[in-house]
Amino acid sequence: MERKRFLTVVVVVFVCTAILSGATSVRGQVAGTSTIGISAEQVKLVALGWSAKKKILGKPVYNDANEKIGSVDDLIITPDQSVSYAIIGVGGFLGLRKHDVAVPVANLKEEQGKLVLHGATKDALKAMPKFEYAAM
Repeated sequence: MERKRFLTVVVVVFVCTAILSGATSVRGQVAGTSTIGISAEQVKLVALGWSAKKKILGKPVYNDANEKIGSVDDLIITPDQSVSYAIIGVGGFLGLRKHDVAVPVANLKEEQGKLVLHGATKDALKAMPKFEYAAM
């Protein structure tokens, strides 16, 4: 049940992302036909939606032993507009010497109001390759 709920949340994030990305895309403009925002109906859907910023970003991640092993720093949306990876920040103090790793979103489970990464330890995450954003 919790996996289904978490997957539902991921789908809602995807839908909100798709709506918002469509609202912010830039197209050739023709006088009187350009849409720069979303409709009143879409605003209602967005307002009732689920916020990744409030529900996932910055939240601690725990392991099976209920030890805090990191926190969710970012969500990666792939070119096909699916939320595929969570960037987990491990270790460090005030962002110094923090080790970011990419973890498939499907591996994170919501259990009793906490995000859990089964089988993980701080040491195991620190041993993973460091995630670095592509240069733009």
